[in-house]
Amino acid sequence: MQKFDSIRPFYDAEVNENIKSSLNHPMMKAIMNFTFPELADDIWKEQLRRTFSIRDFQCNFIYQALQKVLEKSSDGLSTSGFEKLEKNTAYLFVSNHRDIILDTSLLNACLFENGLVMTASAIGDNLVKRDFMNTLAKLNRNFLVKRGLSPREMLMSSKLMSEYIGQLLLRENRSVWIAQREGRTKDGNDATNPGILKMLSMASDEKNVMTYFKKIKIVPVSISYEYDPTDALKMPQLLAEANDEVYIKEKNEDFMTLLSGIIGQKKHIHIHVCDVIDKELDEVEAEFDSSNKQVQAVAKLIDDAILKSYKLWPTNYIAFDLLHKTDKFKTYYTDNEKSLFERRLEMKIDENNLQMVESFLAMYANPVVNKSKYNNAN
Repeated sequence: MQKFDSIRPFYDAEVNENIKSSLNHPMMKAIMNFTFPELADDIWKEQLRRTFSIRDFQCNFIYQALQKVLEKSSDGLSTSGFEKLEKNTAYLFVSNHRDIILDTSLLNACLFENGLVMTASAIGDNLVKRDFMNTLAKLNRNFLVKRGLSPREMLMSSKLMSEYIGQLLLRENRSVWIAQREGRTKDGNDATNPGILKMLSMASDEKNVMTYFKKIKIVPVSISYEYDPTDALKMPQLLAEANDEVYIKEKNEDFMTLLSGIIGQKKHIHIHVCDVIDKELDEVEAEFDSSNKQVQAVAKLIDDAILKSYKLWPTNYIAFDLLHKTDKFKTYYTDNEKSLFERRLEMKIDENNLQMVESFLAMYANPVVNKSKYNNAN
């Protein structure tokens, strides 16, 4: 068994065989009928049979599926910053994380449209327990992040993943997407876990980890949804945590969240890719002598970049004003936008549960608070 076989996506040589084995799966039929409603099943099946690489699968099928998702469940995707990236160059995209599948899929669609290197993307193995989902993830160039391990297993798993990410970036010239923390942000507070950076540094062959971070070209990514399609689904966990209770997921919760993220209404979406963190690493190295403090400083650099470039929508300002019983931001939204948001609140959650209402509003309002620390919420 090769070193990375337990976590890597398929090699191109394995793609066709795995597509053929999934052709008659009901979920493959559902995806293809959604993406190509005008095509008879035997036509898209024949097209899939002639697919021999991940790139072909992504460009001819996944990209098309994503366009349908945007058409049916959003008011469009806008972008900024992609013109600063260089073609044929691998980057490590460290992103805030709001939606299981869409965050990385949308980024890859933008990279594809801009003629840039698409990513291999981290995905928790808890999301691909079903055979078909595992196959689909590997066809879409996802690599597995092992969850629920003992401390010793976690250390070994982190080292393997770090080495694999290093291999992709530095030897295969393949960009990588990774979330800034384990799991999605559920309260609207996007923050980088320094543990992610410590994991990345495990593969360093440099005396100083800042030199390694320069080599792997860290690019923070800020993604913002006007409506979070899974907002109400995040409530039970937020309430449990607020009450210091242990939260236990329902059996199919991850899958239902994944599905809701794809088909739920998102209105506008914006993705901004920030500048490569480069010269700032020299400053970090000069200022801090311990690697722990250096890693924390880099985490803050990523946070600053993501929060500064986060696009605030009317929903964020409305939620802030409702939560704080103010009209401070009323010039940022219309009466109609406010009534639509209040209607969503009414339909999604129990308005008699004040804690739930506050959690729901805070999820949308916190980005306003966080961004206002940088530039007065503009």
